[in-house]
Amino acid sequence: MRASQFLISTLKEAPADAEVASHRLMTRAGMIKKLGAGIYTFMPMGLRVIRKVEAIVREEMNRAGAVELTMPVVQPAELWQETGRFDKMGPELLRIKDRHERDFVVQPTSEEVVTDIGRQELRSYKQLPKNLYQIQTKFRDERRPRFGLMRGREFIMKDAYSFDRDHAGAQRSYQAMAKAYRAIFDRFGLRYRAVAADSGAIGGDLSEEFQVIAATGEDAIVYCPESDYAANMEKAEALAPKGPREAASKPMTKTPTPGKSTCEDVAALLNVPLQTTVKSLVLATDETNDKGEVVKSQVWLLLVRGDHDMNEIKVGKVPGLDNGFRFATVPEIVEHFGTKPGYLGPINTKKPVKVVADREVAVMADWICGANEEDFHITGVNWGRDLPEPDAVADIRNVVEGDASPDGKGKLAIERGIEVGHIFYLGTKYSVPMNATFLDEDGKPKPFEMGCYGIGITRLPAAAIEQNHDERGIIWPDAIAPFSVVVCPIGMDRSADVKAAAEKLHDDLLAAGVDVILDDRGERPGAMFADWELIGVPHRVVISDRGLKEGQLEYQHRRDAAATKVPAGEVFTFVKGKLTA
Repeated sequence: MRASQFLISTLKEAPADAEVASHRLMTRAGMIKKLGAGIYTFMPMGLRVIRKVEAIVREEMNRAGAVELTMPVVQPAELWQETGRFDKMGPELLRIKDRHERDFVVQPTSEEVVTDIGRQELRSYKQLPKNLYQIQTKFRDERRPRFGLMRGREFIMKDAYSFDRDHAGAQRSYQAMAKAYRAIFDRFGLRYRAVAADSGAIGGDLSEEFQVIAATGEDAIVYCPESDYAANMEKAEALAPKGPREAASKPMTKTPTPGKSTCEDVAALLNVPLQTTVKSLVLATDETNDKGEVVKSQVWLLLVRGDHDMNEIKVGKVPGLDNGFRFATVPEIVEHFGTKPGYLGPINTKKPVKVVADREVAVMADWICGANEEDFHITGVNWGRDLPEPDAVADIRNVVEGDASPDGKGKLAIERGIEVGHIFYLGTKYSVPMNATFLDEDGKPKPFEMGCYGIGITRLPAAAIEQNHDERGIIWPDAIAPFSVVVCPIGMDRSADVKAAAEKLHDDLLAAGVDVILDDRGERPGAMFADWELIGVPHRVVISDRGLKEGQLEYQHRRDAAATKVPAGEVFTFVKGKLTA
């Protein structure tokens, strides 16, 4: 490829709304162009990256036995109504009508459509297992699209769906996809972690996220440096403290804390460790009638240590809170506790509340909580002596760095990551409501056991950039770079020797299957080098008159601080060696 034939549209400045490195650099490198909020045109340079990501995904999916198809972007609402998601999914689901006023959706995912295919095409257990996948455009009407391709509204995703006759078969399909995903992400050349993820309302342990490690990642990844344990923050278990609860050693005392409504402020005022305080969080659950009207509400008080944060996913697994909860309103809080938030606690409530204590709080002694009176807290609180044991004890907090690893093999560490893939066991969540069955060996109909497996095709390049960039621009891994090699001739329009050497190297590399581009635009060296450093092509060869007279060319990897001189006659072999290293 000659640069003069290609469309290179680099910019000196990033757009004002670019908040993260990938958004800034992809725009400046001419890879994407904003059309609307969260909607981007993939320019030729960016599309080359997308196609390379797709090729790797497609090869490994095919190798794993998955079969490719393409499902429509616009889908009839009837299928989504069968599962209830047409109403439940919320405003992220873009609903449209055609000229006949029939309802359709713009797909954010395709569980309903693929389940419909399964119930029509897969009639016998002899046709199972099957795994169908597509690489297709999706749309989610994000409330606040931001960060370029990281959280856009329109995006490309690889979504796959497995069909099995029983749970054991579904587990095998899941493990096959887990293996394929590791092969895919290994080939991308990125640092990543496969982490255990929460399975939500479906339950079970078959759910993993694939996270690209990046300081700007939105997700917290919990792992143990001494073992293979890794989980996302929602899933990571905080173990119960070892040993029995210490005996009470202090009297319970109502203590003035004027204007101090947070655990941090109270601990500072009383000159005690933050770990001796207990944070109160008030939730509510509602019972409704057939019309959806609230007929009864229950208020819950959750207690976590002052230096810990509540984990809403874990809270949603506590019996009584597992059918949905909300944060209590201020009037509900005042009605039950007699005061506004900031001074709440489990002692002397105005009305009964259900008390759930985190595992850590359940073994604390002589702790501090709100007195249910403005400007007062209670010190020296102890279970059993000063208040009844909690109604429930559960793991309801986020883990913190230094907690014991759940596998017992060391301490936990935390780093940031960007989710680019997720594999998930669905079970019969879609097959039962859609009556998607097959005839089993006994001749009776049975619902499919399903799994789903996604990779964010357009999100992955953004994640790669967040992990691999510097002050000059992008640093692509070889596998997904728009071009592997750029040949930069200096004064090509003025020197026949430079022109001949540049074209020969370009043609030889191209003939050898190397993805190479020759910059024949006649740019000044500084501008030419700046463009390719911004774009992030990993391997660069510079050809000049002076170098040719000395019998040498210059090679530089995008990560190298300086160029390496290579004999002109050996540069082809040298570059090939770098590409296969």
